[in-house]
Amino acid sequence: MILDIARLLLFPALMAFAAASDLLTMTISNRVSLALVSGFLALALLSGLGSYDILSHIGAGFTVLTVAFACFAVGWVGGGDAKVAAAAALWFGFGHLLSYLVYASLFGGALTLLLLQFRQWPLPYPFAGQAWLLKLHAKESGIPYGIALAIGALVIYPETEWVKAVDLTHFAIR
Repeated sequence: MILDIARLLLFPALMAFAAASDLLTMTISNRVSLALVSGFLALALLSGLGSYDILSHIGAGFTVLTVAFACFAVGWVGGGDAKVAAAAALWFGFGHLLSYLVYASLFGGALTLLLLQFRQWPLPYPFAGQAWLLKLHAKESGIPYGIALAIGALVIYPETEWVKAVDLTHFAIR
């Protein structure tokens, strides 16, 4: 039952934390990415995931890390976003990777358009004292892409083997 709770909550909670952190501070701590990686490894081992499957998931994470850091090097994404995207890819493996990347891209595009529009309007006076909102509103600020990465991940996660392996009879009301 503890393993099922971990499967249901660990990844979504860490992705939600990454999104909130990016929204409020425009940064994602390395600890979040490390927690995602170590959480994956722990659950993979405790769930009995085979060596080939673990290596395949690591390959997906490494592939995204390589591409994301190339994007970081040219200034397209932040370093925290690159690491979180790779850590999420680790959880999805190649089986759900394309779906995740498509959703994250679509949500990222929508977020970018919304923020660009938001930055065209003056910030209402009651919100002017909120440091995080001022930073988000600033035209020279980047886009907190961790939000899109998290939403894309949370859309895909229920379709993964992690959630499908959960024994819901443990949670039945008796």
